[in-house]
Amino acid sequence: MAIHIVVMGVAGCGKSTVVEAIKEQLGYTLAEGDDFHPQTNIDKMSVGIPLTDADRWPWLDVINRWMIARESLGENTVVSSSALKRSYREALSKDLNVYFLFLSGPGELIRQRLSERKGHFMPPALLPSQFEILEPLSPDENGVKISIEGSADDAARRAVEAVRVYEKTQRQVISGG
Repeated sequence: MAIHIVVMGVAGCGKSTVVEAIKEQLGYTLAEGDDFHPQTNIDKMSVGIPLTDADRWPWLDVINRWMIARESLGENTVVSSSALKRSYREALSKDLNVYFLFLSGPGELIRQRLSERKGHFMPPALLPSQFEILEPLSPDENGVKISIEGSADDAARRAVEAVRVYEKTQRQVISGG
């Protein structure tokens, strides 16, 4: 059984850094969720228009289907996706066991990091709209909250360790131990 990780959180929280670390250190097949957006979504965000649920559903479905395809190949995957609402996480988890790493930190830190980011279509002006709809992981959801405080490397180390712990629990479940 393959393991599927979705690294979630608002723009600028470090999702890309974390998925790269998981790929490099644990050998997971990586996908940047942003790469699955249709051009219409990118165009909207580029001019400062927040996405609606109607904009997001097809995008989430494509990511889910990508993970299912990798599952059939026995590949562990790691995907970056804002996954801001529980309903979005449920869409990503359809017919699949997904473990969520919720990157969380102070709004001011995230605003600072987002303002320093270069070459991304998501403008800092959209960050408040993401915080408005953010539904943090609930205790009954399959995942863990990861602090982004400190350096990006610190957050990546915490995330990789959380995946290692999750892998161990999954091996125990499979082996019946």
